[in-house]
Amino acid sequence: MKNSSSGLVYSTDGGRMCPACRRPIAACACQARTVPVGDGIVKVSRQTKGRGGKTVTLVKGLALDPLALALLGKQLRTACGSGGTVKDGVLEVQGDHCDLIMEELTKRGHAPKLN
Repeated sequence: MKNSSSGLVYSTDGGRMCPACRRPIAACACQARTVPVGDGIVKVSRQTKGRGGKTVTLVKGLALDPLALALLGKQLRTACGSGGTVKDGVLEVQGDHCDLIMEELTKRGHAPKLN
């Protein structure tokens, strides 16, 4: 017996699905998007723990929607010339690029702090 509130959450065809209109997030008709995660204080840090000794630069606290965050992540990775990803509202850039990322964020109007 199915619960009427349960529905498609993820589809390989469209990715994440909107819980209200049940369309892909990118084509959401109701604009019931999640509130951007972030406190407005942009923190840039370097981490190696749990990554097999590899260094990753983390950017936390950006109050951007998921699409804008993904676009900013792409721009930062291109500026650094390395790979990376966006996970749970945190930008991850492979390598130690704290100084370069702080410069790029400052150019784009953010006020980053080094942690």
